[in-house]
Amino acid sequence: MSFAEFFKSSVLEARLAKSQVMVVYDPERRYRDVCLEMATEKRAVVDSSESSIISRAKAIADLGKLGERQIEQLLVYVPAAKPLEDEDKQKDPFALYGACGDVFPSGDGDNYLSLCLKAKPDHATQVRAVFDQDPNPSLAVIDAIGGGLNWPSLRALLKVESTRDILFALLVPSDLQQNALKESDTWVSEAKALLQASIGLGLKTRGKARSAIGDELWRFVLFSEFVFDLPEELPPSLQDVPCAAAAAQPLIEDMCERLRSDRRTQNIYIERAETIEAELDLPSICGHMADLGERDTFPFEERTFLQRAMEALARDDTDKVKAILGRHAQSVWTGKGESQAQWDLIRSAFSLMECCQDNDRLLSEHTRSMDRLIDLYVSQLREIDRLHREFEQAVSDYDWQDAQGIMQPVQQQARKQYGKLIEKVQLLFTKHLQHTGWPVVGRLANGDVFDKLVAPKLQQSGIKVAYLMVDALRYELGVALEKQLAEDGMVELKPALAQLPSITPVGMASLLPGAGTGLRLVKNESGYTPHLGDQPVANVGQRMEILRKRYGQRFQEGRLEEFVRNRFEVDGDVELLVLRSVEIDSHFENHPDTAPTEIINALKRIRVAVHKLKDAGFSEVVIATDHGFFMNTHAGAGDTCSKLPGDWLNEHQRCLLGDGSSDSHHYLLSAEKAGIRGDFTSIAGPLSMASYKSGMLYYHGGASLQECVVPVITLQLDASEQAPVSQATVSLNYKNGAKRITTRLPVIEISLDNQDMFSVGRDFEILLEAHDKKGEVVGEAKPGGLVNPATGTITLKPGDKVQVTLKMQMEYEGKFKVKALNPSTMVAFCQLDLETDYTV
Repeated sequence: MSFAEFFKSSVLEARLAKSQVMVVYDPERRYRDVCLEMATEKRAVVDSSESSIISRAKAIADLGKLGERQIEQLLVYVPAAKPLEDEDKQKDPFALYGACGDVFPSGDGDNYLSLCLKAKPDHATQVRAVFDQDPNPSLAVIDAIGGGLNWPSLRALLKVESTRDILFALLVPSDLQQNALKESDTWVSEAKALLQASIGLGLKTRGKARSAIGDELWRFVLFSEFVFDLPEELPPSLQDVPCAAAAAQPLIEDMCERLRSDRRTQNIYIERAETIEAELDLPSICGHMADLGERDTFPFEERTFLQRAMEALARDDTDKVKAILGRHAQSVWTGKGESQAQWDLIRSAFSLMECCQDNDRLLSEHTRSMDRLIDLYVSQLREIDRLHREFEQAVSDYDWQDAQGIMQPVQQQARKQYGKLIEKVQLLFTKHLQHTGWPVVGRLANGDVFDKLVAPKLQQSGIKVAYLMVDALRYELGVALEKQLAEDGMVELKPALAQLPSITPVGMASLLPGAGTGLRLVKNESGYTPHLGDQPVANVGQRMEILRKRYGQRFQEGRLEEFVRNRFEVDGDVELLVLRSVEIDSHFENHPDTAPTEIINALKRIRVAVHKLKDAGFSEVVIATDHGFFMNTHAGAGDTCSKLPGDWLNEHQRCLLGDGSSDSHHYLLSAEKAGIRGDFTSIAGPLSMASYKSGMLYYHGGASLQECVVPVITLQLDASEQAPVSQATVSLNYKNGAKRITTRLPVIEISLDNQDMFSVGRDFEILLEAHDKKGEVVGEAKPGGLVNPATGTITLKPGDKVQVTLKMQMEYEGKFKVKALNPSTMVAFCQLDLETDYTV
């Protein structure tokens, strides 16, 4: 197609069909002949080139004919520049025709170069080269571009038409295309001509195999994009590497973006980019460059962007960090699990620091009373704790890879900012604590939870109630759990105030009936024992005996984990089932570095337990906890507090029970004011978040919002269930069908497809796990990004296709199954058989 034919059909005829009237302004008189050829019986053309007076009169007359439907279209040709200002339009006698129709040119897309590129889409590089030599080439020159070069063999073999599609097929051919190219070599000479004409590649290989041509083409395309994007001068050692001319830049960049964004070609792109990067030794040659541009063609460039994000974070340039994170979310390198772990750490650090800054500004408005401070905590400040926990999870996930300590500055900066805000909040809390006492009047205390929320339900005959006593369920975890339980019934979350001292024997005893008035701490030789009335309740057996005496055969108890694993049956006449969970506190006490992972497992088990309770006929669930906890990762080696002199009993290195004087670093309350009954006169503790022992990464026992404001969740299991995920089909894929993983952070693709019209628009939740042949978990979805850090689940809509990093256990090697599970029932929707093939 000639340029004139393109302009006539794609511009003039197309726009007249929509607007009926059109004015063409053409100071170079480039389009006059084409416009005059547009005249037909039903289309009038007015040429103002010869006589302005005659053409005005003809235009008025033809406009009248158009109104009377004697003609269907009117085209006015004006050999002058288009008027831009209102004053110029008033002087132009033909401006009114444009006002009631269309005008050419109407934007940047109508400039000569843009039109030529549209007319010759397969020869964009040549078109740009012509314009580089002459900004106003004749139509004959444009028509001569690509003359006779139609690549008939390539089009026939590859079943594609455009130059772009031919190039794409040469880079990543389908199986059919690859077989077609193998069966004949008639295409090779065409390919050489096409590559030279379209991107300026003069093939050096003498081989006629597609693989040899493909290797050279890949290197040329990727290196060219790298050079185009490089703001600095190319190092001397790379200046002789073949590279496309500037005129080919749009085509090169389009090809690379297409290769990176197409799920079918991403893994091939990654492998090719890594190979070419190594062949050209780019990291060592270009590693000193501060600015590598905006595109991450090669993996070493992504590390540069990571460094930029870290530097922006260090100087508190939030806009820059957001821009880098936003751009990286679409990067092809998110398909590498190791890379994703680094970026998740940056992203979680940024979110934590930004939230700390926002809440620091809010704090001054909520400092007047303990009530206002607690309200701020349950509505806003608990988000800081959530983000801090997720940040520490990201640190734990990446630390084992960070042998050189690259991320240490980010860790220190985020922890410092978190610690600074938390210490400020803590000083306010202990100030109000000394004034108001504990628990705060008018608020739900843990000692009243059973009597107010559980006992009344058991007064109704036939009501089956499950009471989940979860150790160390911090308030922000209660918020996450509430959201996850919403599908099982009507759920309500309330803040409650833990019993002091905030340790497990006291906290669990406070959740028993009558604890609000009967719980006492009785001294003994080793310290003290919690009593309920005259009965000791220091251990599980003693606490459960209190409930057994009260409810008899209506009562049964057991560990939540054993209930989930079907290791005991619930008797039919049981109306109060107590399920105990200690995993969070136990893991934090013994393995604080990896404990955030156990939180996910604990919440998983609670969800599964609730679903099983529903199936077992329970209609009410109450979830309570003994205390919260604090993750003390920001503390330095000397951030401790000296103990007070006097007759004190040290509890968990965070509080003192007994008698003695205070100092400027401690709060001191009478036992009565602190809500403690028994053989102690006073309670004291650090005003700050410090402990009496260094190196404690996790603790509870003292007085802080994190330790003492806890969740209570009530759930009525009578709401209709969400539509099952069986209404959509879940599929898993790894590297286009590969069966071996070479990294402990493989990236799994999950897709969710509609099965019926009712599933459209719904959210579906999926749990991704790797199981060995015994059914034991050997890998889980790495928290962060798409993976909910509290529950480990991924939420998708039908039609979604996402990539999720699977974190394999360090010590496991062998065959395993990746399963997409229903997080409530643990039923598998689909599974993928894989095997480890680690090099180290």
